[in-house]
Amino acid sequence: MKTFIFSLMLLIASIISLFVGVADISIADIIKGQDEGIFLIGISRIPRTIALILAGIGMSISGLIMQQLTQNKFVSPTTAGTLESAKLGLLSGLLLIPTASEAVKMMVAFLFTFLSSLLFLNIIRKIRFRNLVLVPLIGLIFGGIINSISTFLAIKRNMLQDANSWLIGDFSGVLQGRYELIYLSLPSILITYLYASRFTVIGLGKDFSKSLGLNYSMVMNIGLFCVSLTVSTVVITAGVIPFLGLIVPNIVSMIYGDNIRKTLPLVALTGAIFLVICDIIGRLVIFPYEVPIGIMVSVIGAGIFLMILLWKR
Repeated sequence: MKTFIFSLMLLIASIISLFVGVADISIADIIKGQDEGIFLIGISRIPRTIALILAGIGMSISGLIMQQLTQNKFVSPTTAGTLESAKLGLLSGLLLIPTASEAVKMMVAFLFTFLSSLLFLNIIRKIRFRNLVLVPLIGLIFGGIINSISTFLAIKRNMLQDANSWLIGDFSGVLQGRYELIYLSLPSILITYLYASRFTVIGLGKDFSKSLGLNYSMVMNIGLFCVSLTVSTVVITAGVIPFLGLIVPNIVSMIYGDNIRKTLPLVALTGAIFLVICDIIGRLVIFPYEVPIGIMVSVIGAGIFLMILLWKR
């Protein structure tokens, strides 16, 4: 029943998203078969809404996986250097293979993201005394170092403006033919669902997982693969979207518990609903201009994150 209600909310938000924007399009125009309205819906509004939904689902699930792998509710792509690594990989792809296709650049970003995630997990494993705040703090420092490297390379190659544009997520440039790479996140979402029970066990600790006969290293690598592929496709499609993978899994777990197999659909749907609503607000708040989705999610997400901190306290 909960999944049905959340799905209905996502459907309503998606329909609203199709008809919000500078160009005035109504349902009546579509029913009448108005060519201009149908063309705009097909070339821009539908791809944008699909990209929003997939990004919301992917980033939320990625945050959930990372929290299970690190056994820390405050770890996410935002607080583990994952987004910064994807940015560095994308920048490296542009510098090393400037004429490469978007798919090749995405694979370079994926490789950087996966390797940096492995490095981050190895770093926190070596910390003897870990607490709820220390791990994400190390992640922020780790991400800051990676971001500094990206900025240095961008300055040296006169690409600072391009690099900074990836820091702010923006779906306004999503058009038909320029967003399809985000569909590569779908296999990651499917794998996550199939391995949901194993990720739940991983969250109980390495020793406990091995005592149950679970291949700890394999499950960890599968989780990192899913996170890296999803984050890479989102970054190359729309840029960096902060806080989403942090707040959505925490909100859902606070209300419905930590059984991933049960909460995974709710996390996915909540992330998609949240991102679509933030995008709609961004299109309306200074209409006819638009606030990038990265800024909207940062403002709203920061407030929600603060409330979560106070609640945890």
